[in-house]
Amino acid sequence: MLRGANGSHLWHTFGPNETSGPCRTMDTRRTIDTHDDIAAGLHYLARTDTALARLVDAIDHVPLRRTPPGFASLAGIIVSQQVSKQSAAAITGRMVRLVDPLTPENYLAAGEAAWKEIGLSRPKQRTMSAICEAIGAGTLDLDGLCTIDAADAIATMTGVKGIGPWTAEVYLLFAAGHSDIFPAGDLALQAAAASIYGLDARPDDKALRTMAESWSPWRGVAARLLWAWYGQTIGKAVLP
Repeated sequence: MLRGANGSHLWHTFGPNETSGPCRTMDTRRTIDTHDDIAAGLHYLARTDTALARLVDAIDHVPLRRTPPGFASLAGIIVSQQVSKQSAAAITGRMVRLVDPLTPENYLAAGEAAWKEIGLSRPKQRTMSAICEAIGAGTLDLDGLCTIDAADAIATMTGVKGIGPWTAEVYLLFAAGHSDIFPAGDLALQAAAASIYGLDARPDDKALRTMAESWSPWRGVAARLLWAWYGQTIGKAVLP
């Protein structure tokens, strides 16, 4: 049993628009491409976990949240980390206005003055630059990552300075449509799990990954369900 205080402020990141843009996959893994896929995952989760079954009944809508693979989707994840939904929208709006079209080449060409005007912190500027340079060097193929095993894709992405496991997992979840990825380091997911299971404190990354194992092969839908519940009941501006 996890014990401890759970009074810390929780906020979250990343808010892609709910769009359709699945990657073309060359393997046979299940992907989340449509609302029918979400429904199939929810049906499975409701049959296998009574706590999640209660959430399925209580949630108004579990969004698809697919984005086209590529630099713009990854940039949206980076830009929105650790800011409110409103701030993320404002920063993204300035980015697409000042870097048009939003490509790695145009981002680098815009320079530091534009990055500051966009509202990017120094660490985010460095991460974005590292991503652009990796794409330019051919060591980061954001479309190709959608066609390979998730573990290999995560290893490739986290090899770029500034990209951590959460960023890689969220990109693969929404841009590649992986059905069985669960970003267990996410604070909102941890808070949601603590609440619905009556834990005394948020489970950490390792503990939540262990909890999520029973939700396979639909951990990607479980993540969407927990985010939706958190946003509906706790965090009004939660992202994703």
